[in-house]
Amino acid sequence: MKKLKVVIALLLLAPAFPLAAKDKDGGEAVVVPDVEMIDIPTAGILDYYGFMLKTRFYSGGGVQGGLNFGVQERLNLGASMTVDRLVGSDSPVKMRRPEIQVKFRFFDGGYYIPAVAVGYDGQGYYYDPVDKKYLEKGKGLYLVGSKEIGVPGLALHGGFNVSDFDKNYLFAFLGLNYTLEDKVAFMLELDNMFHEDDPKRFNSGIRFYVTPYFQLDMAVRGIGRTGEFSNGEDRKAERIAQMRYTTSF
Repeated sequence: MKKLKVVIALLLLAPAFPLAAKDKDGGEAVVVPDVEMIDIPTAGILDYYGFMLKTRFYSGGGVQGGLNFGVQERLNLGASMTVDRLVGSDSPVKMRRPEIQVKFRFFDGGYYIPAVAVGYDGQGYYYDPVDKKYLEKGKGLYLVGSKEIGVPGLALHGGFNVSDFDKNYLFAFLGLNYTLEDKVAFMLELDNMFHEDDPKRFNSGIRFYVTPYFQLDMAVRGIGRTGEFSNGEDRKAERIAQMRYTTSF
């Protein structure tokens, strides 16, 4: 069991050791388009044969790892898994069930119309071991559009999602990011809108493009959040760090 945990930890932490990014001619590569922001997806996708490895550090010493593949020209498939209390001295360490991600971009956008993608993401946050569910549900089935607006580097992302197929609530999300010279991006999100019994979240963060293929995020989720979850736990802001390494086969 200890060996299994070590292997999983190495996979989750792998983006901390990025390789150099070069284009086919040996020069500096172009920054890979963002496929997601902090919590919300974008209409961006990995290229055919593209591959992304993601690590996310969240509250309580938890780590989330994810893999995403460009299996077809417009289709991405992936999976993620969280491990609670992996970092630090708290115990016991708990691995949660893997969740799947699928995204298909069916329209590349035009001068006035945004690029549009449909997808599914089952990865939630704050797992409740008693009810065996996430207190913050994953996106579930979603539709998202992305478009550069106003000035170069400023992009707007927005869409709708159904995260709970028992209640069939329709939620909405909206995000804005500004990328400065392919070096740093500033991100704002308003997520989980429309239903007061599952309140909206405001997230903010900064993304550093350490290399064209390696990104480091520092963000705060649920800014100004108050109240309680359904199991009585307090809702509060959460600081996270994320790393992504993207390459191709």
